[in-house]
Amino acid sequence: MERRAIDWEAVHRRLAVVEAAVSGGLERSPEETRRILEARARAAAVPPGKPDESARLEVLAFALAGETYAVETCHVREVCQLRDLALVPCTPPFVAGVINLRGRILAVLDLRRFFDLPARGLTELNRVVVLRGGDDELGLLADSIEGVRSVAVSELQDGLPTLTDARARFLKGVTGRRLAVLDGGRLLEDAGLKVDDRGAR
Repeated sequence: MERRAIDWEAVHRRLAVVEAAVSGGLERSPEETRRILEARARAAAVPPGKPDESARLEVLAFALAGETYAVETCHVREVCQLRDLALVPCTPPFVAGVINLRGRILAVLDLRRFFDLPARGLTELNRVVVLRGGDDELGLLADSIEGVRSVAVSELQDGLPTLTDARARFLKGVTGRRLAVLDGGRLLEDAGLKVDDRGAR
């Protein structure tokens, strides 16, 4: 392969132009200066943290105790039928128990108890929404699955007013249609929700 000779004079000329521009050696016209200042003013006038009106979340919605919850589909591994739920001693009341999911022990969280909703008996018709993030897995109890929805981020409002303790941080927000969007990442990361067949960790 034939190597091309480097034109060092051209390289030095380009470096001199760049150095002059950086040090202010190249003068701008008044029109160009005005355009730059106007662009900077427009950028400074945009309120910081303004939400992107087009941003949306794809969520899996499910019903529980007459309420509708949702979690982002990026955290959902699968939905399975509730079978052979085993109670585990020394766990918080909101842990319904654990199930054996193809050889893996999966803790199932009962949002009714977690959010102080009316309790109802469990049946074989109940579903478990399996969340997965890295090596962490967690099941959320559901009465029924309502399907996948698209929710505008700008539509999310602050959490439920009845949640005044640490549980409120597990909500991303609530839509005007009373769809409570859970923060799947925080649920998976929380050490207090990690349970195996021996109990809480």
